[in-house]
This record gives sequence, structure tokens and C-alpha cells, in this order.
Amino acid sequence: MGMTKDSEKYFNQVAGKWDELRSGYFGLEVRDAAIAHAYLRPEMVVADVGAGTGFLSAGLASRVAKVYALDASQAMLDVAQRNLADFDNVVFQQAEGLSLPLPDASLDAVFANMYLHHCADPLAAIREMVRLLKPGGRLVITDLDKHTNSWMKAEMADVWLGFERDRVRAWLRESGLVNVLVDCTGQSCCAASEADSQNSRADISVFVAAGTRRVSMRDDVEQAYSAAASGGCGCGGGSSCCGVETDLQDVSILPDYTEADLEGMPLEAKEISLGCGNPLALAALKPGEVVLDIGSGGGLDSFLAAQRVAPDGRVIGVDMTPAMLERARAAAQRAGIANVEFREGQAEALPVGGGMVDVVISNCVINLVEDKGQAFREAFRVLKTGGRLEISDVVTSAALPQNLRENPGEWSACVSGALPEKEYLDLVREAGFVDVTARRSADNGVVDGTQIYSLKVSARKPAGGCGGSGCC
Repeated sequence: MGMTKDSEKYFNQVAGKWDELRSGYFGLEVRDAAIAHAYLRPEMVVADVGAGTGFLSAGLASRVAKVYALDASQAMLDVAQRNLADFDNVVFQQAEGLSLPLPDASLDAVFANMYLHHCADPLAAIREMVRLLKPGGRLVITDLDKHTNSWMKAEMADVWLGFERDRVRAWLRESGLVNVLVDCTGQSCCAASEADSQNSRADISVFVAAGTRRVSMRDDVEQAYSAAASGGCGCGGGSSCCGVETDLQDVSILPDYTEADLEGMPLEAKEISLGCGNPLALAALKPGEVVLDIGSGGGLDSFLAAQRVAPDGRVIGVDMTPAMLERARAAAQRAGIANVEFREGQAEALPVGGGMVDVVISNCVINLVEDKGQAFREAFRVLKTGGRLEISDVVTSAALPQNLRENPGEWSACVSGALPEKEYLDLVREAGFVDVTARRSADNGVVDGTQIYSLKVSARKPAGGCGGSGCC
């Protein structure tokens, strides 16, 4: 079941004074953190599950087209209706958490604030919320970190004494979400026991967890890049992703190499450069280093890296497209480049052992990956301690429209799969990287008011620390 009967009874009893109680427990900053992780657009339709008296819905209603405020407690919803009387785009509905009264894939985002710790089966509750999401839709949860204030079970009908963040991450992934992030809100929930207010006080940190319903594009991307491998295209051309072209008139994505960079490179590699920048420009590669190129394509960046780490260093290029691998291997053989090899594999499951690589590079590839968070975790895994991540990629200033996010052609053209810059960098940090820096390298155009641009990202794998475990 979703929220337990004890929790429903508790909220029916406190509905009339809940707003006053809630303001003492946590502030507007928790709501702000949830909304910031959703990347909302004005045309979106969203749900607030466990809406209570409308705390979160009040922040959503002015930002989106429609809000479904769902709660098991009719008494709480009655207060919410009074609180939100000025909004005509909020639908209030009593609902049980495991049978939410909305169709599959009907929502752009679902929110759950301080709801999960009242659920008997949190994983089932998460899966039911995910059911409502369109591909690319966001689930955002704000809740309590694990704590030991057992009196909250008796006095506030809490079922769970908060959650370990890694457990929340696992639940989101088990529910089919990608780009999973669990982060600090910087806020705490403060409460005191009515029975023993002097000795039973709680000050519990609040996390925000977010994930995206997978958009299945891998087969479309592989097909598009297989065709590009057969056709070829030049670095100096004006096409987007060079051979995998966008139909958007105001968008153009180009690589960023100088003539000096390309001097001496195999013609086959130069003919099929599909990048949006030059990840080697800031990589400071040294002789003897081991470099991994994620999404190596025709091999240009791998060959450039091989030149810089020679004679004792080597480069491993990984690509999922057999036609690209065949082309890159043939180019290496004809050019006599012996310190590079190409392996078939996915960015989300790299065919490289852990702690084997000094530098990971990638050029306009992570935006093509369905689960970018997993790709960054894999990059972190294969790097040695102190190893470096150097990426050029396409990002956006805000969320793209739903119809564009589900467009296979524009995804393959390095547009639709691009994330907002903040989310992109948050996922790099979530993977465990530190010293994350980003520099905007090129403006690629504007779609429906959203800027699309190339970003150079640098980061480092630390010697220790909490990494992606959610430390504040």
C-alpha cells in the first residue's frame, strides 16, 4: 500500500493546524530545491503526490499548465483547496498511493514531498509514480535522511525513520529511472516530541532525489551513426554532428580543431569527425598516460591523443557502432598508429577494468547516451585515483520541449538528448568527481527560447572522500 491508514488518520487529525506545524518543521527552501531539480516548462502537466495542504502545489501552480494535487487525506485536501483558491489550474483528488487516478505516461513531472517515509512499501510507491511519467519525465522526491528519532513513529505516524541515500538511488534505478541524483537541500527538518520535548528533539537533514524516465534512443542512434560511417563527412563542413544533421534551422553543431591539430591525422578520421568541440584542448596529456575515448567514432580524438601520449602511452577507443569501429581500426592500421586500440562497448558499460585509465575523454557523445549518470559513473570507475575527465559536449540553458526530446532524428543530431547545464554538472558530481569546472566554448543556436551550446568540462577522481554517496 501507499500511505498507511495510521498516517492517513494522523493527517486527518492535524489538517487544521498543519500549515503552522509544517512551517516549524521545514521551510520554503525545501520546495525551492524540489522545483529546481525538475527543470519545468510552462506547458507541463505535473502531479504532487502526498500534496497535503498544498505546500508544494502552491509553488508549482504558477510555473506549469496544470497540477494534480493528490492525497489520501480528504481533510488535508480541503485545506489545500482553500489555500490555493486563487489558482484555477490545480485539480484536487483523494487518492491511494499505489493506485493513482491518472493514466500511464500522462505527466511531465511527479513530485513527492515528505511522502515516502509514510509509505509501507516505498519502492512500490515510487514505481506507481514512475508509471505516470512520460518518457523524459522527471520524478522529484524530497524526504528525510536516515535518523534514530523513533518517537516520530508513534507521534507522527512515520513508517520509516528516513532513508539511506544509496537505498533511494537503488529504488529509483529499479523503477526504470535514469540520470538519478540524490543531493542535499541544505535544509533540516526540526521537530520535538510532545511527550518529551526537552530530551526528544529532531534535527534531520533533508535530501532531494531526482530521476528521469528513460527515453529509448540507442537503436536510433546506432543506426544513424552506422549510416554516417558509411557516408563520411568533413571536419570543415557546416552540418550538425557532421553527417547526422539536425532539421532545426537555427541550430548548428561543429567540431573545434585547428589546422595544426589535424595535420598528419588519417584522412578517414578527418572525413568523419562528429564532435562539438575539442576535449584535448585542455586535457594536458602527458607521454606515458593511458587515455580512454568514450564514443571514439572514426577515431580522430583517439589518434590525436595517441600522438600526445606516445611513445609509452596508449589510447583505448570505445564505440557501440561496428561500422565506426571498422573504419577507425582500418585508419589506424593504414597510418601505422600502433598505440591505439578500439573496443566495442557502451558508455554505460565500458569494456575496461576499474582503475586502469589516467584520462577519460569524450567529444559530443554523452548527450547521445540514455543514462548520462551511469556513463559518468562508468568513467569514474575506470579512472585511476587522481585521474581526469575531459569532455566536450552539448548542453542547454533549460529543458527542451517534450516533442523534441522524443524526436529520434534530433537526438541523433546531438540536440534532443542534451541536458540543462546544471543537471549535467550535477550528474558529474553525483558520480563522485571533484574539482568540476565548465567553460562554454560555442553557441550552437536557440530552440523555443532554450539556448543550445557546447561546453568543455573538466573534473578529477579524488583520492578518497564520500564521492557520490550523498555527503553534505
